[in-house]
Amino acid sequence: MGKRLLVQRRGRGGSVFRNPAWKKVGEVTYRPFKMEEIYDKVIAGRVKELLHDPGRGYPVARVEFEDGAEMLMVAPEGLAIGQAVYYGANAPVSVGNILPIGKIPEGSLVCNVEIRPGDGGKVARSSGTYAVVLAHRDGKTLIQLPSKKVKEVSSHARATVGIVAGGGRVEKPMLKAGKMYHLSRAKSFKYPTVRGKAMGAYAHPAGGGHHPKGLTPVSRNAPPGQKVGHIAARRTGRKRGGGGTSG
Repeated sequence: MGKRLLVQRRGRGGSVFRNPAWKKVGEVTYRPFKMEEIYDKVIAGRVKELLHDPGRGYPVARVEFEDGAEMLMVAPEGLAIGQAVYYGANAPVSVGNILPIGKIPEGSLVCNVEIRPGDGGKVARSSGTYAVVLAHRDGKTLIQLPSKKVKEVSSHARATVGIVAGGGRVEKPMLKAGKMYHLSRAKSFKYPTVRGKAMGAYAHPAGGGHHPKGLTPVSRNAPPGQKVGHIAARRTGRKRGGGGTSG
């Protein structure tokens, strides 16, 4: 009798693959987007505490504003408990303050940047990362992503001034398999994973044989258990011929 593949187990949604949402401190996002609130006034807040969120590589700051609203935000490097945080287009451009990116000077380092106003922040949220404000033009702002790619976002999109805290986290190696195992439990991914060609023939379509090789392409409509390897590939194998250049 065969064995269920990893993709089949993941699709079933068991405890290994289920997001441990009950451990999370909450949704890390900006307060609800209101155009008149951002541009007409500056709302002061204060950092009440810095929290550890399991599976997240940076600390989370809980900010309480003077109007009674609370927010969990990506903590930039240098943010401290008790520090004042200002929200609005006329807020000073200093670490921890939240402004529309169109109001932040060119060359500034920002994090947790929205792509569309109100989406809560999508860009530069990993520990130690940042985006660079490059230019403003016609209601749009050009930013350089952590990948060095340049992207255009709305000038009304909000951003936090500063670099995400927790930089250097990936410089320390895991050292033990147990460390990676506990990280996988917090982030709900499967560890360890075994290559299909390293399995027996009963456990995987690529398993078995004395000289493990890749599989032939499978249909995009193949059923789970068969749909592994090259899925609806146009071609496989080495490219031959036509690669030379004349001097």
